[in-house]
Amino acid sequence: MTDHTHFITQALGLAAQALFLSNPNPRVGCVITAPDGQVLGQGFTQQAGGPHAEVMALRDAKAAGRDVRGATAYVTLEPCAHQGRTGPCCDALVQAGIARVVASITDPNPLVAGHGFERLRAAGVEVVVGPGADESRALNIGFFSRMVRGTPWVRLKAAASLDGATALSNGVSQWITSRTARADGHAWRARACAVLTGIGTVLDDNPRLDVRDVATPRQPHVVVVDSQLQTPPDARLLIAGRACYIYCAAPNDTAFQARKQALESQGAVVVELPNAHNKVNLPAMLADLAAKGVNELHVEAGTKLNGSFIREGLVDEMLVYLAPCMLGEGLAMAHFGPLTQLDQGLSMDFKSVEKIGPDVRILARVKGRDNFLAMPTAEL
Repeated sequence: MTDHTHFITQALGLAAQALFLSNPNPRVGCVITAPDGQVLGQGFTQQAGGPHAEVMALRDAKAAGRDVRGATAYVTLEPCAHQGRTGPCCDALVQAGIARVVASITDPNPLVAGHGFERLRAAGVEVVVGPGADESRALNIGFFSRMVRGTPWVRLKAAASLDGATALSNGVSQWITSRTARADGHAWRARACAVLTGIGTVLDDNPRLDVRDVATPRQPHVVVVDSQLQTPPDARLLIAGRACYIYCAAPNDTAFQARKQALESQGAVVVELPNAHNKVNLPAMLADLAAKGVNELHVEAGTKLNGSFIREGLVDEMLVYLAPCMLGEGLAMAHFGPLTQLDQGLSMDFKSVEKIGPDVRILARVKGRDNFLAMPTAEL
């Protein structure tokens, strides 16, 4: 059996370059090789509406004057088979004369879902599926979540002292962790489709919640959970050109309409999604965000909203920065409980623990939340 590891690994490296770029499309890389192993072209998916990885690789080969007829295309996700803002990539590969496609995994998008492979085979293209599947899933965990579960992948971020305080009792929290850790946090913001916070954070801190400390070609959307629609029209997170979704549950009276119109005049989209307790229906909000194309949702909120997300079973993983200090009595990462048994706690697996400057970054995943990834990769 041919070892496809080298070129799929190269394609995965290209896909990673789309980390901040391709949302809401998946991060995909493509390498085209001649039968003797020469790389003819390579590329990765561009911004939404722009060319996909396969087309970028074909263009790269053409620009270098290289003939791709009879070549192999290594791609980290099934070539698309539908007409969106760009044409089907499977057709582009066939028209270019590609003889073989080695793909990591089937695209979970119902508009593709194996149809790309079918069309390639029908055109006489050899198709191999499987190499790099786990890595491709991990890179696109939000896209798979949206397509398979109908909800974004929810990552809750917190910065705390070694004894777990995210702020002093008086609310002071700037800054517990270092500038290096904060810049790293901005990189995690940049990879998300949207950053979410609560009205308490908006009123207390008036944050921008944009990406400033790392270079990024796009800014994530911002989402505010604001039951009573208290967001000020001059809030700093209302940035021109950036989508802002404010979810509320306030009674639809004259005062509400006035507040809504004031926010909409600043470019916000106000969505009414009340639950039975006149709070924002968080599961319904996640479904709505998925419908809006949100793959990864990065939550930076206060202890109450964090607790609500955990209590309702909506958190997929935690991104926690711990500073080497003790702050004593203060605000916790999340307010929920009280619990009466230890096994009632939220059980997690450590995915990574790394030192970031003087601080430590922990990525911990809630047990079982990624079970939807255990789907067939198709035949080798």
